[in-house]
Amino acid sequence: MKYIKEFSYHISWRSRSRRPGRHKSNQRGMGMEFRGHTTLLSYPDPRRIDIRQTIRDPMEQVYVRIFNQKSATPVFVMCDLSGSMQYGTPHSKLTTAAEITRAVAQSATRNADPVGFIGFDDALKDDWVATLSSRPHTMFELADRLEDHLPSEVGTAALLSSASLLPRERSLIFLVSDFHMPLTQLEDALLLMLRHQIVPVILWNSAEYKTLPEFGITSINDPETGERRTLFLRAAYRQRILDTFEARRQAITDLFMKFDMQPFFVENTFDADLLTDYFHQYVVA
Repeated sequence: MKYIKEFSYHISWRSRSRRPGRHKSNQRGMGMEFRGHTTLLSYPDPRRIDIRQTIRDPMEQVYVRIFNQKSATPVFVMCDLSGSMQYGTPHSKLTTAAEITRAVAQSATRNADPVGFIGFDDALKDDWVATLSSRPHTMFELADRLEDHLPSEVGTAALLSSASLLPRERSLIFLVSDFHMPLTQLEDALLLMLRHQIVPVILWNSAEYKTLPEFGITSINDPETGERRTLFLRAAYRQRILDTFEARRQAITDLFMKFDMQPFFVENTFDADLLTDYFHQYVVA
């Protein structure tokens, strides 16, 4: 089995799940976060009797301390399977997506969080959907398939419909893509997922634009459509490509920040430690 490096994450809201976990919640339970007092009749747990509060009550009712437990929260990987995701050297963006999927599955399992997967291109396919589970084996199998997947020249039209597969319960979503898609389509999908906490994981590869020759024939992916194009490059044309990608990076960042979603760019290789830093820096615990 491949070595999987975990990362540390947290959520920015109180979980409503009744299932015990490691996140702050609003569920009463055997946690350490003091919530207040109530009567023993309302919360019949003699272990939590508060003698001091009880003797203060002129009505002579018995009071208990109540606490919030720590709870689990659903975690999903939503992964782009479109044609542009097969690009990249020395390994493809889908290979990087597989590494991220394994890291998410391992980290969520360590946090006692259920984890699921939704893959999309121009259509939703049942064989690329894994329902929430406390066991990461299905996620690991999907990650192995991602590494071997050779997508055809398809787009990301099913991003909108994939949002409908998410649960009503607020979840942590790792949205993994190179985002070579129309930004209007992306914005429409984000509007449908606003109740969730989205971590946009943006996969780019320097071979797409940084390491292009200054003169000669090469093939690139159009950053807007994902379409593969063969070009005759000159120095000025190469600079235009660099400028286009930089403008695209800014446009993607601006769109996500419009929804208070800080993007996490991954260029060439995934580093789990940087994702830990991301949560410490940008996600309020």
